Amino acid sequence: MLIRFIFLGLMTLALVQPLAAEPVLLGNSSGMAFQVEQVASDLGIPWGLVFVAPGKILFTERAGHVRLLDIASGAVTTLTGGPEINPRGQGGLLDVALPPDYQPGGWIYFTYSKDLQRQQVTSLARARLSGEQLADWQDLLVTRSSSDTSRHFGSRIAFDSAGRLFFTVGDRGVRPNGQDLSTHAGAVLRVNLDGSVPPDNPFVGRSGVLAEIWSYGHRNPQGIAYDEQTGRLWIIEHGPRGGDEINLVAPGRNYGWPVISYGKEYWGPLAVGEGTEKAGMENPVKVYIPSIAPASLLLYSGKAFPGWRGNLLSGALKLTHLNRVVIDEQGKAVAEERLLEELGERIRALAESPEGWLYLSTDSGRILRLRPQPAE
Repeated sequence: MLIRFIFLGLMTLALVQPLAAEPVLLGNSSGMAFQVEQVASDLGIPWGLVFVAPGKILFTERAGHVRLLDIASGAVTTLTGGPEINPRGQGGLLDVALPPDYQPGGWIYFTYSKDLQRQQVTSLARARLSGEQLADWQDLLVTRSSSDTSRHFGSRIAFDSAGRLFFTVGDRGVRPNGQDLSTHAGAVLRVNLDGSVPPDNPFVGRSGVLAEIWSYGHRNPQGIAYDEQTGRLWIIEHGPRGGDEINLVAPGRNYGWPVISYGKEYWGPLAVGEGTEKAGMENPVKVYIPSIAPASLLLYSGKAFPGWRGNLLSGALKLTHLNRVVIDEQGKAVAEERLLEELGERIRALAESPEGWLYLSTDSGRILRLRPQPAE
């Protein structure tokens, strides 16, 4: 009934191209021909995408809007009931995600930058979709990550198969935060779905350490993905000038920032930190030099592109492409492919549809669809 009510009550704000629209790009990957189509345009910056039902995408815009896109009809509805957003710099309304057992009317999870005592922090929240509004908005964790900078908020969300939620927080532009366990900044956090702390978190009961921390030593992770088949948790994070990283995250581990890094200072050709390795700190699975500026991470599991199953996909902002990384059974990155470079778009967010098609958003305000090219 809820989905039917949404469909009947949609307030049209924009139209999208129908499925039969001419592709904006044709390509080939792993022997599979694909086409890219525009499904929405003239939006803000769609920061997060998620399918709340077949053919229905809920997306966030960094400026503060939460909107619902009906792919078939082309209707876009702006929802009410969200928080007050003060977008500054890299802050604003950020990610949106659904737990694996989501049903219509269930909890939908968000991250956003929240004003707190004239500074901003990354916050985790949840709400329910009810008609054209978000109902029962709850801030679950207002992190201890305040900074007077307007950068490095993170923040992406992932779920495991045991009722736990992971989300990332950047170092908030303060490098020492990466090694400071008394702040949530520069860390991957793990909480229960109600925001409480799981008793098996690695730092529970340790004096002076925030119990939500799962791993630390991160700079600005803007992509996270959980592999239900292997139990692996992946993140992708921005390095400084060079040195973006894909990391395989384990509980309690230190990933080195800013002590070790593959990046260089913005102001000159000097390496950041002491080097690229140090005892007690984890090495990345993959490093990008020069930086691609990764803004998302998706573990592909669909049937539409069987050659991509188990691959990590990320949108690139600076180098404007879709990045595909092949991971072997041992968790090593063994191959990479760069797709959609011809579009010249800063690719921000990714979502996989029930058909296994890939939807992606761009900072130019578009939502695009990548699907197999139909046989002639």
